Amino acid sequence: MSKRMHSPKTLRTDARVALEACAGWNARLAARRISQFLEQRMAGSGLTFAQFGLMAEIASAADDTITALAERMGLDQSTLSRTLRTLEGDGLAEIAIVESDQRKRMVWLTEKGAHRLEASLVSWRQAHAELGKILSTDLVQRLALEAQKI
Repeated sequence: MSKRMHSPKTLRTDARVALEACAGWNARLAARRISQFLEQRMAGSGLTFAQFGLMAEIASAADDTITALAERMGLDQSTLSRTLRTLEGDGLAEIAIVESDQRKRMVWLTEKGAHRLEASLVSWRQAHAELGKILSTDLVQRLALEAQKI
């Protein structure tokens, strides 16, 4: 009579299996690594990758309220406001209260911000082309679109 040997079930093995299978954890890990990759390649552009993304969101906005921006970015307004204050302090963005509704705030890029974003697009395009050789950027875009349904 031969008994098959199984490795004992442990918290370590259960945790490893959970991490390997977890869509949320793997998406975060992939996002961090992609962000680090782009951050490194855009280091000389004058913007961090996070600033680049936020400024691109502002520049491309049809609705320039902070509420709409926060919704598009999947952030709460207080987190977004703290980040925007940094851009505002650097003279890259401007935030103003809407006269007709004192509760609403609008945001836009200053001329300096628009020029900085435009200049950083060169670095981003080069970095993104390099990323595209390693990873399907179409797949990542589809994943982001599908995740909006959650």
